[in-house]
Amino acid sequence: MRIPAHSVCTAIRDDIVSGVFERGGRLTEELLARRYGVSRVPVREALRTLESEGFVVTRRHAGACVAEPTAQEAADLLEMRTLLEPLGAARAAQRRTEAHLKVLRGLVRLGQERARRGEGEDLRSLGGWFHETLAQASGSPGLIALLTQLRHKIAWMYAVEQPARPVDAWAERGAIVDAVARGDAERARALTAQYAERAGGAHRLRRPYPPGRRTAPTARVSTSQHDVNTAGVRH
Repeated sequence: MRIPAHSVCTAIRDDIVSGVFERGGRLTEELLARRYGVSRVPVREALRTLESEGFVVTRRHAGACVAEPTAQEAADLLEMRTLLEPLGAARAAQRRTEAHLKVLRGLVRLGQERARRGEGEDLRSLGGWFHETLAQASGSPGLIALLTQLRHKIAWMYAVEQPARPVDAWAERGAIVDAVARGDAERARALTAQYAERAGGAHRLRRPYPPGRRTAPTARVSTSQHDVNTAGVRH
């Protein structure tokens, strides 16, 4: 079975974002190949991709390591999102399909229901799906890729506090969808900019890792197995 490099890349990225591999920790091809049950070739390709995305750096005498972003780099990500998400919403107003609208409206409806019930974990997932779908509706592959990468990096660097009134947050999302449905690009842009600005205030930098812990837990890396998505894999 040949596992594609992009599946391995997704698995490694998810483990970096979730904290399995700590910032500054080494990422050896041998251990990664063993962890994900693949050869070293897709691991090598995945590490190159993750380096281009900023999750991995290559250091002399150490090889591939998890990047250690600064607080300023983290702040820059939030600023970039406040610029790019409104652009995506404006383009969505011009390019969205009926299928996009159906999904967006369904997510808003579910979000409002869950918010009234106080189901916080569901709200977090639904919010992610909403913004991913809104980006997809922009019809711009380059913009979609940038926003996807930003979401991964922000989730890696920040913990997000739930809004005090989640019902209001979903009402704001509903207004964005209404503007997108009407094809009102400027209103979609303005509403999304306001939402992104407020949402940025709920982000808190995650605590630095304890001194002396420079590598991922050895037992977890060397003995546990991560399920790699094998959809579309050639046998």
